[in-house]
Amino acid sequence: MAEQKTVSRQRARNILNTAAKRTVLVTGDAMLDQFLWGDVSRISPEAPVPVVEFQRENFMPGGAANVARNLTALNCPAKMHSVVGRDDAAKKLRTLLNAENVDCTKLVTDPSRQTSCKTRIIAQRQQVVRVDRESRADLEPRLAKRLLRSIDNDLAKSEAVVIGDYGKGVVTQEFLDELKALGQRHGAWLSLDPKPVHSLDLRGLSLITPNRKEAFELADIGDTTYNANPIKDRNLMRAAKQLLGELDLKVLLITLGELGMLVCQPGRKPFHIPTLAREVFDVSGAGDTVIGSFTLAIAAGATPVEAAIVANHAAGIVVGKLGTATVTPRELLASF
Repeated sequence: MAEQKTVSRQRARNILNTAAKRTVLVTGDAMLDQFLWGDVSRISPEAPVPVVEFQRENFMPGGAANVARNLTALNCPAKMHSVVGRDDAAKKLRTLLNAENVDCTKLVTDPSRQTSCKTRIIAQRQQVVRVDRESRADLEPRLAKRLLRSIDNDLAKSEAVVIGDYGKGVVTQEFLDELKALGQRHGAWLSLDPKPVHSLDLRGLSLITPNRKEAFELADIGDTTYNANPIKDRNLMRAAKQLLGELDLKVLLITLGELGMLVCQPGRKPFHIPTLAREVFDVSGAGDTVIGSFTLAIAAGATPVEAAIVANHAAGIVVGKLGTATVTPRELLASF
């Protein structure tokens, strides 16, 4: 039977209604995003840098925690499984997650680690600089086992796991291999947004969501062709075919910025979805929105193409907002 290539507003509503009765687990590197907002009207006399006159600050969950809040913003129950430090950033992160209805009772505290915190200084709606405070050391085996035990327990009542790997030490190869084994045992969907700088064996995952650059890096192929129609982009098609075959994926979703998304599945022709973004203010966190909304739709019984269309709508909305933002059901349905 041919796969449906469109999603009506009613179908999108049905997917969201079903997702509200499902649970998606999120694991990986949880972070805190801090935003300092201000204006620039002069250059410092001390060095050739702008002086930002502070106006306000706000905090948001970042990294894997941003995936979790994207899920709950769309009314899909989410449970956060990660490791944080014993510091103010961790307290702030827990408070924010609780406020956004993310279950963070399974967050593990490790006093030897610093909770990842990214501070972005923004003036006139432009990011001036980012300051990162974080631990990058691999998670201690005992903590990894503790995380995996709690994931194993929760998978009995969950449909899917999103793995947020940002190279901060939680997602090691051993951790990922154990997760894959758990996913297979429970019949759960496993989604991961890969970081080629963090070399991992991705074979056997359900979904990976690289952007164009990451897809070529993962396939170890030079990006020497470009076509506004991705289906006719010879090298992109070659990279997609190679990744699908080598990694034994159910779905490869390549995000292509202003060109939208490419959905690739074994034994099916690749399907291109043009972008819906009208204005792009900030792409930070857009990848979290894509992987979260795609996985939510899959957990609700959507086909991969339907899930990609839902994710494309969500991404088109979120890039029109400043900061690591989320999408509400009302916004998402209004876009169909």
